[in-house]
Amino acid sequence: MIPDLRSTANRWEEANSRRPIAAVDTKAQWLKRAVWAYFFLLIFEGALRKWVLPSLATPLLIIRDPIALWAVVVTWRRGIIAPNIYLTGMVVIAVSSIITATLLGHGNLFVALYGARIFLLHFPLIFVIGRVFTREDVISMGKVTLWIAIPMVLLVAMQFFSPQSAWVNQGIGGSEGEGFMGAMGFFRPPGTFSFTSGNASFFSFVALFVFYFWLDNKAINKLFLAAATAALLLSVPLSISRTLLFQIVISLVFVLIASARKPENLGRMLVTVAGGILVLSLLGQSSFFSTATEAFTSRFEDANEIEGGLEGVFLDRFLGGLIGALTGSASGLPFFGYGIGMGTNVGSMLLTGTTVFLISEGEWGRVIGELGPLLGLAVVFLRLGLAAEISWACYKKLTQGDLLPWLLLSFGLLSLVQGGWAQPTSLGFCTLTGGLMIASLRSLKQT
Repeated sequence: MIPDLRSTANRWEEANSRRPIAAVDTKAQWLKRAVWAYFFLLIFEGALRKWVLPSLATPLLIIRDPIALWAVVVTWRRGIIAPNIYLTGMVVIAVSSIITATLLGHGNLFVALYGARIFLLHFPLIFVIGRVFTREDVISMGKVTLWIAIPMVLLVAMQFFSPQSAWVNQGIGGSEGEGFMGAMGFFRPPGTFSFTSGNASFFSFVALFVFYFWLDNKAINKLFLAAATAALLLSVPLSISRTLLFQIVISLVFVLIASARKPENLGRMLVTVAGGILVLSLLGQSSFFSTATEAFTSRFEDANEIEGGLEGVFLDRFLGGLIGALTGSASGLPFFGYGIGMGTNVGSMLLTGTTVFLISEGEWGRVIGELGPLLGLAVVFLRLGLAAEISWACYKKLTQGDLLPWLLLSFGLLSLVQGGWAQPTSLGFCTLTGGLMIASLRSLKQT
């Protein structure tokens, strides 16, 4: 049951109304460093697995897990975060699912533990980040993200135009390029990530901060912001990712909603859009950009034809086959599912020796397939409930003239509701953004 949303904003405000924890406890300084380490490892984990320590590619897959474990244990023992329906519910489900998977499901304890770590480590970290980070920390992370975006797009360009045998396209564990086919003979570049979806998530994360700083640009260098904006514009065709384009459009819709409430924001946004169109016009004169744009357009058109047009693509990707998960997965599904962790790549490798989708590629289908109708739907409703609470609190902040939570929501909402938690990078961005949304809800006067 989703809590009454009328008191949501007040409840989040009250939860964040105490003095920033870092101001009263030196231990929290280490917790902040842990969050920053989580952030940097999220972005550069793939680089470690491909280029720096390829022989350790497998254990590096869970390199962020010890950080999450330490942060959750410390905050729990010191009473920094309080139990709530979401934390308690996910922990109960995780423990129950380990038992049911081992006794009634796939029977592999290691697979069950790998799947349960999502609920026991990364989900609680959302609330840890929301408690130990301040609004200033959120803005600082946004600026660092924009700095990383500039060299990242250069790397993506190198990967786009280089053959799969080039070092920049080296695969996980040092193997020859494992790029995902895009269009016109070009492959989708992963950047520093293990897979192309990480690159799309990163630049989606970049987009929300680009929009935020254009609307509130007092504390950022305009030239630097323009360079980050150009990097974002370049990333769209170079990524050959429809997901990235759709997410930027969603963030833009959130910007337009925010601008409608404040005329001066609309003026700034119109200037920004005009500047973006000018930059695109200039970039369009180069063969470099036009080639990438042609490949992206070709990929977009071909995929739309296969998947039933723009409406079919949107319904499949951003509603995640939610209806299909409830109707199609129910047939013949064991009451407690096939076992937690079975729907992950690691789980399939341990169980079958190959990386295949043993349950479902869609997130809700995977969750219900792993946990069964009872526990699976409980996870779905807990995610929906948390997303609804945070969304309402972010909207209330918007009505008070605070844009930051609202724009974080533009990326975090879909990620929290139906983001692919089985994939470590997608899980990491959901965890990080969820925590930043909660942290940003702290009153301006308290930062």
